Amino acid sequence: MDHSPQPLPKAKDTASSILEAAHQLFIEHGYHGTSMRLIAQEAGIALGGIYNHFPSKEALFEQIFLETHPYHEVLPTLSEAQGDTPEALVRNAAQRMMKALQARPNFLKLMFVELVEFKGSHLLDLQSAIFPQSAELIERFMENSSSIRPIPAIILLRSFLGLFISYYLGELMLDPSGESKFDQQTFDQFIDIYLHGILSGAQE
Repeated sequence: MDHSPQPLPKAKDTASSILEAAHQLFIEHGYHGTSMRLIAQEAGIALGGIYNHFPSKEALFEQIFLETHPYHEVLPTLSEAQGDTPEALVRNAAQRMMKALQARPNFLKLMFVELVEFKGSHLLDLQSAIFPQSAELIERFMENSSSIRPIPAIILLRSFLGLFISYYLGELMLDPSGESKFDQQTFDQFIDIYLHGILSGAQE
C-alpha cells in the first residue's frame, strides 16, 4: 500500500470544491438547512478550511447566487438579438432569453432560497450590473420605432423580463420535473400579448 504523502489541493481547487459542494447542498436543503460542517464534509476538507476562503456561510451563498445568476447568459444573449423591426427583435430576444433560462434550471431553487430566507437582500447587488447592461438592447428596441408607445425604457425592460420569466415559471409549475416539451405555440402567444396586449382593438 502506498503511504507516500499526497499533494495538498491548490487554493483555487479547494475554493472551487467548497463552492460546488455548497451550491448542491443549498439547492437540496436550503440555506438554514445547510451547515458549514456539512459543506466541509461534502467538499472533503476540514471545517476550518472553509474559513480560509470564505468568512461566513452567507458570504458563500452570496458568491454562489451572484455567480450562477442567469443574467450572465441572459444579458449577452439579449444583446445579440436580431430583428429588422421591433416585433422581430422582441421575438428573437424572447427566444434567446428562454434558452438561457432553461440552461440554468437549478437557479430557481437558489432564487427561492434568496427570496424566502434572505427576503431578496442580495438582489440589490445585481441592479448595478443588470440595468446598465440592458440599456443597449432597450435603445435598439426604441430606435426608429414610432409604433411604440412612449413608455419609459426601464418599464419596457421590466415588463419584458417579468412576462417571460413568468412564462418559464408557469411551465415548471405545470410540470415540476421540467421534462415537458417546449410549447412554441403557447410561447408565441405570450410574445403576442407582450406586443399587442389582450384587447382585440383600440378602446375609446
